[in-house]
Amino acid sequence: MCTVNQPKNTSNEEVNKVRNAIIHRGTWMGLILKEAKDRGLDWEAMGRAAIRETGCIHGEGIKSRMDVPGSMVSFGNTFFTEDVRNIFEIEVKELTEDVLKLEYGHCPLLTAWKSLGFEGEFLEKLCDIAMCGDRGIESKFDEFDFELGKTLAEGHNVCEVSFYRKKD
Repeated sequence: MCTVNQPKNTSNEEVNKVRNAIIHRGTWMGLILKEAKDRGLDWEAMGRAAIRETGCIHGEGIKSRMDVPGSMVSFGNTFFTEDVRNIFEIEVKELTEDVLKLEYGHCPLLTAWKSLGFEGEFLEKLCDIAMCGDRGIESKFDEFDFELGKTLAEGHNVCEVSFYRKKD
């Protein structure tokens, strides 16, 4: 049995409800982009633009809820709440005023896409397009940079997501 992207914590009913909602969202996203691709449309650009815009909206919300403007620690705690960490089985590897390093152990979006039979390059592109949401969030913070490392969609055991304070 494949162990990549298998959730470890499955006993929390609320977490499972949210995961199922994200799986539903991932199904829509995947099928819409596949249909756009099949029709010969620029599905990647469409997906990236729409999801980045969603991230920009969320970034403004995160910014407005932060208790310390411009603080990486406040950003990390506001964005990656306990619920978010539980849903995606995120391990915070480092959180300082200069760096936020996270490892995602589970992704419900990936669960959706794999259940649709998506694999290979298309699957990896869907993942990268979905990460445009995080890129959009980061774009609302002039002081931060975003970096995506290895991903579950590429077959790794975790997704590496990092935010860094920009150097002057």
